[in-house]
Amino acid sequence: MTKSSGMRLIRGREFLMGCDDAYADEAPAHRVTVGDFWIDESPVTNARFAQFIAATGYRTLAETAPDPRDYPGMPPEMAKPASAVFVRPARRTEPAHPSQWWQYVFGADWRHPRGPASGIGDLMEHPVVHVAYADAQAYARWAGKSLPTEAEWEFAARGGLDGAMYAWGNELAPQGRMLANYWQGEFPWQNTLADGYEGTSPVRTYPANGFGLYDMIGNVWEWTVDWYAASRPDTGTPCCGAAAHQAVTEAQSYDPASPNLRIGRKVVKGGSFLCAPNYCQRYRPAAKFPQPIDSPTSHLGFRCVIREPRAG
Repeated sequence: MTKSSGMRLIRGREFLMGCDDAYADEAPAHRVTVGDFWIDESPVTNARFAQFIAATGYRTLAETAPDPRDYPGMPPEMAKPASAVFVRPARRTEPAHPSQWWQYVFGADWRHPRGPASGIGDLMEHPVVHVAYADAQAYARWAGKSLPTEAEWEFAARGGLDGAMYAWGNELAPQGRMLANYWQGEFPWQNTLADGYEGTSPVRTYPANGFGLYDMIGNVWEWTVDWYAASRPDTGTPCCGAAAHQAVTEAQSYDPASPNLRIGRKVVKGGSFLCAPNYCQRYRPAAKFPQPIDSPTSHLGFRCVIREPRAG
């Protein structure tokens, strides 16, 4: 089995990245050029991540107790292995209050996605979750791969449909067909399960996009290597062709709402099974979200790339 097994070769080119008609951090739409790269057909599964763990003995962040010295003011009783788990409220809850459905669950990790009493025996072909950025990076190094840039990820997600709203066109559910795993109903308390899944779904459940890639939209958010910024740095107007996507520094990615917490935030892409028409409409290639690098969750995974050498 070669490193590129289970991957698709994407021939890079110039494309229109971002969107002017949705969330502010997607604007302005701008032309970017990416090179050729291979990308995993689907998010990394529990089965594949288990192979990595068996081969290396790696311990994920969620399986490691946090050091209170890294989090001033942390109560001592919180210094135990844990991760964030979505727990659906039993009654109508305003989506402006995420603390009412996110719970910091001791013992939640990639092997126990809903907490210590849960397991992955019947989820081996589902995306692995509860992986922090460092965990995804460690897997990528073991596999001889890398994590994608935001631009590479978005170009791949579009599947050749430059400028389309979704990975398959401009209609979310054409003729009522569910083409991705996202929330149906009134988030966060009511889920009609029109797509058949309360949480993650097996990879390749839904049709591939035009590049033969699965789950680029919905199911789980996916890490990229780019630091997040609320607005794109001004690259100026290139004199010839499209600009390269300008990098953001770690310091620029810090959350301005928490000035005392200097935790870098990476761009995650694709949305998840929790995105809904009434909340977080980020099941689109252009969409992004800032994820602290030390914050694994029950709806966050990743996939990898291998970049082709540039000619010349």
